[in-house]
Amino acid sequence: MAVYKIFPTKDTTIYSRYPAKNTGLDSIIEAIADFSTGTAHVSRYLVQFSQEEINSIIDNKIGTSSFKVNLKNYISNIENLNLDTTLEVYPISGSWGMGTGKFNDNPEVDNGCSWVYRTYSGSNAWATSSFSSYVTASYSSVAGGGTWYTGSSLGLNVTQSKVYNYNSSKDLDIDVTNTIKTWYSSSKSLGGFTNDGFIIKQSGADEFVNSLSKQTKLQFYSIDTNTIYPPELQFQWNDFNYSTSSAQSVIDTTQMVVTLANNPIEFRRSEVYKFRINCRPEFPTRIYQTSSIYTTNYYLPETAYYAIKDLDTNEFLFNFDDIYTKISADSSNSYFTIYMNGLEPERYYQILLKVVLNGETIILDDNYYFKIIN
Repeated sequence: MAVYKIFPTKDTTIYSRYPAKNTGLDSIIEAIADFSTGTAHVSRYLVQFSQEEINSIIDNKIGTSSFKVNLKNYISNIENLNLDTTLEVYPISGSWGMGTGKFNDNPEVDNGCSWVYRTYSGSNAWATSSFSSYVTASYSSVAGGGTWYTGSSLGLNVTQSKVYNYNSSKDLDIDVTNTIKTWYSSSKSLGGFTNDGFIIKQSGADEFVNSLSKQTKLQFYSIDTNTIYPPELQFQWNDFNYSTSSAQSVIDTTQMVVTLANNPIEFRRSEVYKFRINCRPEFPTRIYQTSSIYTTNYYLPETAYYAIKDLDTNEFLFNFDDIYTKISADSSNSYFTIYMNGLEPERYYQILLKVVLNGETIILDDNYYFKIIN
């Protein structure tokens, strides 16, 4: 029932056509296959997240709970999409520097990672042979292009891919839990390998293809974007707890009135907030008592979930999930907790609730709004 997001510390794109060019400050990161010059060239992009933040989430929030982590990159533009184009995600082998270059700089900047070099031009070239265990690389006429892991001593599958076609979602949203576990184990000296980030590239069948009809461009927003769509790692874990009081009943009718008991409307990104839910039947059974029957609070059933939607774009930041967005309960109320760090400031969001009861699914969206402020 918990969702937590972190954002990259650095990202960049490397180009085989421009072997020493650094683009660390570009607002776009891209994986392209290009044959416009009569020679096949490609680009790949690199994204890294703080291991300190990853460790803090696992140690201080997730603990021993099972968890899932997704790498999410938001699409800016796609051109010449093939019937099936595969994007591959690997953990990088080797540290690299982001640099301060942009694609259109003239003269080009070479003070950071490029196709040939990991740190800056003339220093620390990407390995092209004699690889360590589980490490590989691929290139065509220009040696370089990064090195990455295809396996782990922990036995976890760290290679992931997504197939793009005309009917698929164009954002990259891919499960990288095994890679995160491997990085975490390494940070605790339990095996695995060091966190040097991810490299994202088109598949070997799509790269370096000598055909104008098969040159595909996939562009995503970088950490330097002025939009609300930078890359992110989204952690989800199950901290569902349903410990109700015997003095309070679980609602048993789908005709219900549900309100947020404590919504202050405005939050800062640093806040972690527990929303509490008041619930009662819309048409309560009349009984003889000295207090109002409309003030008796009920629990939502265990099959209740929440979602968060951006009001401007109508996109779900957190969608209903049968495991990770379940609504909990304690001796007072039903409740759920939101980590505000993953939400963009100066924007309004809507909370939606879903209740599955007596074979029916009810979606509740009764003006549950809030805003993130700077």
